[in-house]
Amino acid sequence: MVFQLRTYQIKPGGMDEWLELFHGAVVPLHEKYGLPVRAAWFDREGSTFTWVRELIGEGTAEEQEARYRETEERTRVLGDRPKTFIDSMKVREVERAFPADGS
Repeated sequence: MVFQLRTYQIKPGGMDEWLELFHGAVVPLHEKYGLPVRAAWFDREGSTFTWVRELIGEGTAEEQEARYRETEERTRVLGDRPKTFIDSMKVREVERAFPADGS
């Protein structure tokens, strides 16, 4: 299992709209294309949004990401809209520490 911990710095005043886009479009598209969102948190005061997605498809993380980004549906539904809310992002691959059996 491959997980990504993704931390975004959201532009000032954009958190509510970002959350709406995330829940309404990002999460459903990720689910559909084999990149399910496992958790998400936000810090309104710090304008930070952190989430975890799992990559369950074939290939490397980069290959799975490229397949998702190249889908017609993702382009049509999201386009460049996420960039209007995100000042910066940090993406790291992480491993599950708990529960130990992976469930």
